[in-house]
Amino acid sequence: MTVGNLTATRPPQPWTAPTASDPVSATLRLPGSKSMTARALVLSALATGPSTLHGPLRARDTELMAGGLRAMGAHVSVSDDERWLIRPHPLVGPAHVDVGLAGTVMRFGPPVAGLAEGRVTFDGDPQARVRPLGPLIDALRALGVRIDAPATGSLPLVVQGAGRVTGGEVVIDASASSQLVSGLLLAGARFDRGVVVRHEGPPVPSAPHLRMTVQMLRAAGAAVDDGTPDVWVVEPGPLTGRGWEIEPDLSGAVPFFAAALVTGGEVTLQGWPRSSAQPVEQLRSLLQRMGGEVTLGTAGLTVRGTGTVHGLTADLSDVSELTPALTALAMLADSPSRFTGIAHIRGHETNRIAALASEFAALGADLTETEDGLEIRPRPLRGGTFRTYADHRMAHAAAVAGLAVPGIEVDDVTCTSKTMPEFPALWSAMVTNKS
Repeated sequence: MTVGNLTATRPPQPWTAPTASDPVSATLRLPGSKSMTARALVLSALATGPSTLHGPLRARDTELMAGGLRAMGAHVSVSDDERWLIRPHPLVGPAHVDVGLAGTVMRFGPPVAGLAEGRVTFDGDPQARVRPLGPLIDALRALGVRIDAPATGSLPLVVQGAGRVTGGEVVIDASASSQLVSGLLLAGARFDRGVVVRHEGPPVPSAPHLRMTVQMLRAAGAAVDDGTPDVWVVEPGPLTGRGWEIEPDLSGAVPFFAAALVTGGEVTLQGWPRSSAQPVEQLRSLLQRMGGEVTLGTAGLTVRGTGTVHGLTADLSDVSELTPALTALAMLADSPSRFTGIAHIRGHETNRIAALASEFAALGADLTETEDGLEIRPRPLRGGTFRTYADHRMAHAAAVAGLAVPGIEVDDVTCTSKTMPEFPALWSAMVTNKS
């Protein structure tokens, strides 16, 4: 079975996932949200004045986004880890944007490049060339952007920027990724006629990320109407530079919360806001159904476990990024699980459904791929090599399983630098109670 592979950007670093001998007890301050950091960078680069990102995520994906905007002319200073400064300048080519394996860069960047004066090229890691991009290319062409791209509708591509985009109404099938819509919306206020995006097709996954896009656009001064299902209207107008407070990354926190359930311990994520743009309630419900207790207090967002994990049936379409960690949890549960609504993650950093099925089966798991998800029947696992396919979420899944299964060796833990370079050190410190 082929699940996708790619040439590593750095030498692979094998890592044995530590096994927990005691309940974990940790209070953590994790890096900022990748999704919020990426959106704030784009909105800041398109604003009329300077912006500051407080508590941004410094990782491969966000540095590639900053680098792409910088290549097109924006001034982006990331010298201070806690405070990034963005000063907008006229966007110009020629420029080259390395997207790495970041869906945000490959889908948010081309609409911005349409506003640049000159040629902007996009390419990235080999696996990036098979990630869904065709609907965005077709939509941008319909809005007046000249794009040269392979017939497959994929990278590499060239945007021949004219310094302006006509904009208007466009129909798109965004069932492969909500980022296809977000990319159009984020730049849409700068289009001459704004943008009206109509989705036609199967449901758009990861709806909370679209709500985040709309909230952040409004915070930057854009007029956005999302009152009609599957239709988003962004009126033309200026975007305002501002200070952005970046929340801790909820998706990155999930493996740590899973550790509380597996070991019967307690993990607190510091700095969590009372009102969040991320899908906290969906996560709370899932973890509670799997046997955890989730509370939000002055110390932060806390998850407690009993040491017993329950299986569940759940539609994960809104929170598909959580699938790998939740799959690892389900492997250790006291009853079967079924996850649905996640067919689109076959087009993520790797084919995640196939990769999870393949790697956990190699450790003795009993699980089955379905058309839109996974069926998991828990049974004892054994140690062995767990391949990541350069996918950070696969490494997270292996780490969660390793809490209860000695001898799981991750073939390349450096892939976690995509969103959390500190992951191996933070994880080991938590498991050994040295956090």
